[in-house]
Amino acid sequence: MKWLITGLNGTLAPVLARQAAAHGAEVLAWDRNRLPPDDVAASDAWLRQERPDAIAHLGMGSAEWAGRLARHAADHGLPFVFTSTAMVFHHLPNGPHAVGDERSAQDPYGQYKCACEDAILAANAEASVVRIGWQIDALQPGNNMLMALDQWQASQGRVSASQAWKPACSFMGDTAAALAGLMMQPVPGVSHLDSNADEGHHFARVAQALKRAFHREAWDIHVHQDYEHDQRLAGGGARVPPLSARLASLSGTSSR
Repeated sequence: MKWLITGLNGTLAPVLARQAAAHGAEVLAWDRNRLPPDDVAASDAWLRQERPDAIAHLGMGSAEWAGRLARHAADHGLPFVFTSTAMVFHHLPNGPHAVGDERSAQDPYGQYKCACEDAILAANAEASVVRIGWQIDALQPGNNMLMALDQWQASQGRVSASQAWKPACSFMGDTAAALAGLMMQPVPGVSHLDSNADEGHHFARVAQALKRAFHREAWDIHVHQDYEHDQRLAGGGARVPPLSARLASLSGTSSR
């Protein structure tokens, strides 16, 4: 069993690669230095040669590339999983955002992910498009909430945290486990993964819980109301555990 995982130099893909290995899968990487994604002929030839059994597209790249990968999976009957983002939804209208809600992204990154979603689903009706929020991990570098808060404390002398923002967020290991599950048992269409979806903790509360759990005594958490958004991704079911399962101080503090 061989899984092609793009984005292995990023944040979440290496964690998914560890899940793949735990399930006995060989991990196949896409080396952009040797194989530029926009080289269509070379890319197609490489995919035919390597013959992956499943594709997880977590890497950044054009919507056209995402569509081609999805089409290859469709043509060969392979599971295909793509990670999108909560940022396909603008803060107006407010959330929690359901799978079928109209996307309202106004920033370039959210609009880029919308374009990728469209290209993938046009090429492969069986593809799994998975929207995720901000990821949390003790060690993994990259776009990691815990490390971002460390950087805020270091650069600004405090951690600014809004009580008016309910973020979509999950622990990285839980997200990777859910993605691995979808690689083995695909669920076609768009789905959401958000450990805060049901409990609805605001960001200041999450920051306080992270401070306790990861012994960040130096954090000076400045609570404010300057950013208002219920960003939660609803409808994900039980594919990821709630935040309180990972942050004990959140138990019994649901905002719902």
